[in-house]
Amino acid sequence: MQSFEFANPATVQEAVGLLAPRWGQADVLAGGTDLLSLMKDYLHTPKRVVNIKNIKELEGIQKTGAGLRIGALVTMEELATNADVRAGYKSLADAAAGIPSPQIRNMGTVGGDLCQRPRCWYFRQGFGLLAMKDGKPLAPDGENKYHAIFGGGPAYFVSPSSLGPALVALGAKVKLVSAKGSREVAVAKFFVAPKDENTREIALLPNEILTEILVPAGAVRSATYEVRQKEALDWPLATASVVLHMRGNTVASAKVVLGHVAPTPWEALEAEKALAGKTITAESAEEAGKAAVSGAQPLSQNAYKVQLAKVAVKRALLEAAKVKA
Repeated sequence: MQSFEFANPATVQEAVGLLAPRWGQADVLAGGTDLLSLMKDYLHTPKRVVNIKNIKELEGIQKTGAGLRIGALVTMEELATNADVRAGYKSLADAAAGIPSPQIRNMGTVGGDLCQRPRCWYFRQGFGLLAMKDGKPLAPDGENKYHAIFGGGPAYFVSPSSLGPALVALGAKVKLVSAKGSREVAVAKFFVAPKDENTREIALLPNEILTEILVPAGAVRSATYEVRQKEALDWPLATASVVLHMRGNTVASAKVVLGHVAPTPWEALEAEKALAGKTITAESAEEAGKAAVSGAQPLSQNAYKVQLAKVAVKRALLEAAKVKA
């Protein structure tokens, strides 16, 4: 990899003071499970790497009256096994536990999961975020079996975040801090479908650090269901995170968010409408799954994802409602 300056701040304010106003000048290092690969492949060549692993204020999970505060340095293993998360935010624990590699669960952080770059092989091979060659997108007529079936064009990669769909469904926010102050952004707006190569796929600015995730309190039933090709180091083919607000045995309102099928976590509005006022049964869950994929536009090699997303929604709903198929 290209040589770089290494900074080791002890506080958030010290860390943001070491960042830069433009992408490419400085990168933040947390667990390193993505950044090191990007640097080894010369996709990222920062002049400075800012190590935030020793900043204590970025650690820990706290339950408050307002909900849950999750520090950016919390590992995926900590999130998956935390008693408060498992008891009140099952979809979030499911998403973290679904990562099959113990090494990544124990090294990868929640902040890193939200900020990681796309896993699209065109991007990883240097064709840019929109995977263009000679002014034309490569994915539509190329190797696209892992690409988007929703929201494609001009970006066809899928959001790689494991936690994104669950956090969107839960109505979570992230706190972003720069030397000038802080701001809170809904996770639903944190992920961006870029329209050009100058736009990142997240709303984070180059001089900001994601410091924590804020999940609101609420008595809900939730679950995440993932479909993977193999139970090893692998990325999901499709996921569904659901949150149910119940009125007795019927659904007062629902959130259904698909993952790994679009450049951002994809809210299935038709499925949410289909669930309102219904009791969760195998039949109603299957109908919601069908509604969730009603607007899918698969590419030449990824139509299989439509069926996988449909099944993921059905099984997530049954799990959240504790109903046997």
